Amino acid sequence: MLSLFDEQGRPQDGFLRAHEVYNLNLPAELVTLSACETGLGKLTKGEGLVSLTRGFMYAGAARVVVSLWSVNDRATAELMTKFYRRVLIEGERPAAALRAAQIEMWRDKRWEAPYYWAAFTLQGEWR
Repeated sequence: MLSLFDEQGRPQDGFLRAHEVYNLNLPAELVTLSACETGLGKLTKGEGLVSLTRGFMYAGAARVVVSLWSVNDRATAELMTKFYRRVLIEGERPAAALRAAQIEMWRDKRWEAPYYWAAFTLQGEWR
């Protein structure tokens, strides 16, 4: 879901649906979907697996970071902060940055259980 209001504060449909994602022109280096179960899809007869990951890659994204199960909000915020600090400030490639951020989480007593950090995976170009 995106904003439910436009620039003037008027209500708008802020939902981005899977079929709309497939129609985007989005030549992005990285898309991150940090909500619960964003990496799951639906097996559709004649189409194969239909998912947000596939939709964003079809739209042009080189890489998509998704989660495979329900995630903890605080742990996810911490992981994404570590991940994006490494990508945007330290200039690491997304796959290496995600791995390093997950290792940082694992070494922190508050977040050491895989439940907090292992749901996230990078799909697409790993370099």
